[in-house]
Amino acid sequence: MRTVTFFLLALAVLCSACLAPSAPKSGDILSLKTYFTATDTGVQNGGVKIIPVSTPKGTFNIWTKRFGNNPKIKLLLLQGGPGCTHEYWECMESFLPAEGIEFIYYDQLGTGFSDNPGDTALWDLPRYVEEVEQVRQALGLNNNNFYLLGHSWGGILAMEYALKYQDNLKGLIISNMMASGPEYGKYADEVLAKQLDPRILDSIRAIEAKGDFENPKYMELLLPNFYAVHICRLPVEQWPAAMVRAFDSINQSLYVTMQGPSEFGVSGKLEHWDVKSKLPAIRVPTLVVGATHDTMDPEHMKWMSTAVQKGRFLLCPNGSHMCMWDDQKAYMNGLISFIRDVDTGAMQ
Repeated sequence: MRTVTFFLLALAVLCSACLAPSAPKSGDILSLKTYFTATDTGVQNGGVKIIPVSTPKGTFNIWTKRFGNNPKIKLLLLQGGPGCTHEYWECMESFLPAEGIEFIYYDQLGTGFSDNPGDTALWDLPRYVEEVEQVRQALGLNNNNFYLLGHSWGGILAMEYALKYQDNLKGLIISNMMASGPEYGKYADEVLAKQLDPRILDSIRAIEAKGDFENPKYMELLLPNFYAVHICRLPVEQWPAAMVRAFDSINQSLYVTMQGPSEFGVSGKLEHWDVKSKLPAIRVPTLVVGATHDTMDPEHMKWMSTAVQKGRFLLCPNGSHMCMWDDQKAYMNGLISFIRDVDTGAMQ
């Protein structure tokens, strides 16, 4: 009996050793305790950091919020619009913490919790590039940890930042943005517009021709016929609250100044913006994200991934412009894989 008992005990110990998780290796996902370690002393405020930013019109406060702590991976999020708030990035909280990826919300000047000076002279692309650089410095981000993700207008800002300050970057993600305002306008006019019912398109064009963009009919036409097809393909009544909040809080002055009032192409300050010829100068590892039903041409974005020196393309086959919401599995898996590959040196 003692022999049998000893054998069973030994077998149990052996099995438990086989089933127990192995000790974490270097580069493995951070422990929860490490990931949620506070990096600031004093009263804890949930990772919020207010950053004073200098501009030609004075100093203004910029709101940021850090989620997690990873000394090797810090992902700064640039939302689109222009003029949306950070809120539509809240979906990241369901995916990135489990991977040990630190990420940082950031409301650009004029949006969300940041100051809004209400001065259109400050709605300017080069000035926003300098704002990102000041935010980077204040957050202590550098080329050993700094990943920059820009979506839509944020993609424009990310490209311009990389072209001027790529020595500060570890990785770049350009999400759902083409490298040319004129080519975006051409795609909207020659491809997207022609997918609409001709009667619907005629009604939209008539309102735009009058400059009557505040007419409730304009959004009544766009929401089911354009937004629900090319912005977010989830049923409109099921659109995520975080995304709706970001859209509802958009700074219209900033949006119209930069983009123009129409959804079909660009007529604001970005009308002639084009960096196609400059993309080969980007040498940091770069992920370009596109979607089959996007407002942006997925073939153009695929080409962008070949134009940069170290590019990768991610297509979200079931997604649209907000594919971090309507094709989440493809978007998040591709994003996480890219960051991991850069971090481990698999993508150089």
